[in-house]
Amino acid sequence: MSKEYDVVILGGGTGGYVAAIRAAQLGLTTAIVEKSKLGGTCLHSGCIPSKAMLKSAEVYRVTRQEANEFGVNTGDVSLDFSQVQKRKGKIVDQLHAGIEGLMKKGKIDVYHGTGRILGASIFSPMPGTISVEMDNGNENEILILKNLVIATGSKPRSLPGLDVDEKSVMTSDGALLMNALPSSITIIGGGVIGIEWASMLVDFGVDVTVMDRLEQILATEDREVAVAMHKALAKRGVKFILGAEILTESLQKNDSEVTISYKLGDEEQSITSEKMLVSVGRAPVIDDIGLQNTDIQVEKGSIQTNNHYQTKDDHIYAIGDVIGGLQLAHVAEHEGLHAIEHIAGKQVDPIDYDLVPRCVYSYPETAAVGLTEQQAKDRGFDVKIGKFPFKANGKALVNGHADGFVKIIVDQQTDDIIGVHMMGSHVTDLISEAGLAMVMNAIPWEISSAIHPHPTLSEAFSEAALAVDGLAIHM
Repeated sequence: MSKEYDVVILGGGTGGYVAAIRAAQLGLTTAIVEKSKLGGTCLHSGCIPSKAMLKSAEVYRVTRQEANEFGVNTGDVSLDFSQVQKRKGKIVDQLHAGIEGLMKKGKIDVYHGTGRILGASIFSPMPGTISVEMDNGNENEILILKNLVIATGSKPRSLPGLDVDEKSVMTSDGALLMNALPSSITIIGGGVIGIEWASMLVDFGVDVTVMDRLEQILATEDREVAVAMHKALAKRGVKFILGAEILTESLQKNDSEVTISYKLGDEEQSITSEKMLVSVGRAPVIDDIGLQNTDIQVEKGSIQTNNHYQTKDDHIYAIGDVIGGLQLAHVAEHEGLHAIEHIAGKQVDPIDYDLVPRCVYSYPETAAVGLTEQQAKDRGFDVKIGKFPFKANGKALVNGHADGFVKIIVDQQTDDIIGVHMMGSHVTDLISEAGLAMVMNAIPWEISSAIHPHPTLSEAFSEAALAVDGLAIHM
């Protein structure tokens, strides 16, 4: 059976379903092909479930360790991990139902099955027609289209030699499904996902060790933030083994523990824990989707596109994690919106990836937009820095979370803000003001001139702007 569409989206994750909604809004007949559930990785095995569990970990930490400071005597506090998982599932289910409702509202057809791209055939003289192997066992559906958007997302990477079974050696996918917390865990990888899990698990009372081949955690972030985060996590009990060469072939595991060896310099050592979490990035999902039937180019595992997300076959677009770059849900959303508006013939400017906020939802949180201090210097900028600590902010002290700071990086010649970096409580919410400031080409004086209510955490951003020129009031 065949049906014709203006746009077919291959993949119903964040980028895919947002693109479908915009296409429908623009009057394009639209379909989504999704082999699992609408919402993709972000909703079902990434952003949302992990943040739900991080919130539970925060409540447990605050109740167990910090409540007495507020004059609240909590007595014996215990953790019901099954309830943590139940709450996470309820949130995911509610959002999933919302997305399904949006598909019905937009009259977007959803095909649940595995979609594969066909080459030129009786259906179309161009490659791109989608054959859907339906989950319900019905015969394949053939979707004839004018435009295709590939949004198949990514999956966790592993390391050669590591036998990931999602039980004793897990990726984040398996970790989210744990029925019980381990007594100890070794996390391989000190990037964003690894640090979020380290923060969550140490708050749950797990003995956590983070290993990385690099000498710095959060290697893509400003060094000052990374160093402060390292100290904050270490203070809470996370152990770090950095600059380690991990000997994956040494992995040994049984029903109760996992052991792996590593080298620090010339010395070989080993570590044993109940579980291991492999967090070494994510790989685009492009296998078995029919790329060989097209002229689409793939380099280093990622689909190559132009600034409008067109592939070599210009009626086929690709967005999100499959094209590499910043693997963030909000990036995939905006790439999807851009692709659809380009398909609809609208004038759209390329996305400036320097203006994309990036967040780490650990405790404390980190958030950033723009260049790090080192990146700015590497690009030849003569920089000046404004920095303000949360320990001098009234709301941070009231909240009981005064660790961290706001750091603003400014081009000395133009006074343009070229980077903002934050570490502290709720900075993932504060970073949007910095993002807007950079989109609007604001200078520090304009930020400090905007009246920020008192007492709020946002005052720290205003004070950091003043600090660029040595004019901070409360420091």
